[in-house]
Amino acid sequence: MTSPGLLLASSSPYRKRLLDQLGLPFETASPNIDESPLQGELPDALAVRLATQKAQALAPEHPGKLIIGSDQVAALPDGTLLSKPGSHERALEQLSRSSGKSVHFLTGLAVLDTRTGVLEHCCETFIAHFRDLTREEISNYLHREQPYDCAGSFKMEGLGITLFKGLEGRDPNNLIGLPLIALNEILIRLGNNPLLHPEP
Repeated sequence: MTSPGLLLASSSPYRKRLLDQLGLPFETASPNIDESPLQGELPDALAVRLATQKAQALAPEHPGKLIIGSDQVAALPDGTLLSKPGSHERALEQLSRSSGKSVHFLTGLAVLDTRTGVLEHCCETFIAHFRDLTREEISNYLHREQPYDCAGSFKMEGLGITLFKGLEGRDPNNLIGLPLIALNEILIRLGNNPLLHPEP
């Protein structure tokens, strides 16, 4: 079989920029799924379930594609989930709660080969150790970067790096929402090695 076309099941500009790094041609489409957590669902299970549903939701309309779904869940040490804040006030609250704590970012990844029905999925964990932040620091950061569409209320690829005292994990791309190391491993197993793909 020839290499199938790639489809990123996301409208996120952040995930699109990450996938661009692999140098493979791809399309994007936005899946329409309910992202509400189930009662008692653990953060890692939620991330993988949503990533899988995103990939599966687009399969009927995109036969012959390799569909990539990804979803990120951020959790405080007490298990509280951090979502996309959507507003300055909520972002201020989230970063205040994260100050001085280690926040787990769990990124679910699912890759569905619509030709064979093969589905590979995993959950990648990355830990952000936040500095003890003053309210002034948090407020100034939010006004400068306005990360209101980002889980955890920061942009890792920007000024958000100033919020941390340390980062722990194998792939910092997890913090942006698409674990490229794990994705590359899956693509290789499915016969779509970026380093052996013809240049566009």
